Amino acid sequence: MQTSNALDPQSPQARAIYDLAIPSTIIFALIFVIVTGAIIYAILRFRGRAGEPDPKQIPGNRKVEIAWTIIPFLIVILLLAMTISAMNRADPPPAPSPDLVVTGHQFWWQVDYPASGVITANEIHIPTGKPLSVRLESKDVLHEFWVPELTRKMSNVPGQPNHIWLQADKPGTYIGQCSEFCGTQHAWMRILVVADEPSKFEEWQRAQLQPGQAATSDATAKGLALFQTSTCINCHAIRGVAGADLRVAPDLTHVGSRRQLGAGILENTPANMRLWLKSPQHIKPGALMPDFNFTDEQLDQLSAYLSTLQ
Repeated sequence: MQTSNALDPQSPQARAIYDLAIPSTIIFALIFVIVTGAIIYAILRFRGRAGEPDPKQIPGNRKVEIAWTIIPFLIVILLLAMTISAMNRADPPPAPSPDLVVTGHQFWWQVDYPASGVITANEIHIPTGKPLSVRLESKDVLHEFWVPELTRKMSNVPGQPNHIWLQADKPGTYIGQCSEFCGTQHAWMRILVVADEPSKFEEWQRAQLQPGQAATSDATAKGLALFQTSTCINCHAIRGVAGADLRVAPDLTHVGSRRQLGAGILENTPANMRLWLKSPQHIKPGALMPDFNFTDEQLDQLSAYLSTLQ
């Protein structure tokens, strides 16, 4: 399973944080070594022994007092300057309007592209080399969005939008997660950021604007009919399907093209799609999607239809 690595920055914003963290850690380590070494030296060198006089005291030594005041002051000023520089690089002011809106739900992520109208879930596609202004929101409880290789972490607060910049230097898939405990399935609230070359991103975006694929076989037609007549249509949207316009749960217009199901708990394969539909509460206890007790035939039909939504 792919993992994220905060020590491998792949964007200017993440690199700014890395460039602050490494020198700071070195400075703190040196201070620790010097202070600890001085204490150990004093313990060994001036340990009290029977019959020996007390060590010579040096009260009121102005040179020593000035030194141990000036040196920490200069270190603090250096760290302050480094921090301000990193903040300006990692967190410039937001754009007048966001390029992306990422909304936290229990326990999944909704991703909106306001300029194009694309809506997806748990998978963000971005063009490489372009900084994107991202507004963070929450529909229920406190969440926290974090993709370590690309950006800093920031809270999704109900009723209080926050902002980050998101950018990737090179193509690849980057793992993110919710880093604020938000309930039972907090650990399975992952997000993928897929960075593509600009031309490939535009191709993906055009595909996402298309309606869901029409049923092309008897099984998929029955799956579509089942979706329309069951509780599914009360929560999920599929562009092009009459009545399927609610987004209480993830938009399914192109669910078949996504890489994962359940915000990262399963790889997106036809077999796993069927498994998820059969018993979501067994796979992801606490998720808001209930078990519907579909028959085996219904599971085959519904999973066949959803898997065609590329």
